[in-house]
Amino acid sequence: MRELLCTLVQVYIVVLIVRMVLSWFPLNPEGFFVRLQRVLVVVTEPLLAPLRRIIPPIGGLDLSPLVLLLGLQIVVSGIILQCGLVR
Repeated sequence: MRELLCTLVQVYIVVLIVRMVLSWFPLNPEGFFVRLQRVLVVVTEPLLAPLRRIIPPIGGLDLSPLVLLLGLQIVVSGIILQCGLVR
């Protein structure tokens, strides 16, 4: 069960990173990547929105995805250590 949770968190981390990378590029409004970005926003926004209320943008840069990424990495590390997957 913990392995499944660890895998799901790792997949979420990849989704978050893809969303972050897509935000750097101008996208064709009718292209595939815009549709992908919309799906990624729906998936990641429930965790990012509360962080945005706590962490203000610094110089116009939204740091909430980085904070979420760090938090998820800590969770994954804890799960891995708890599972005994690291020897």
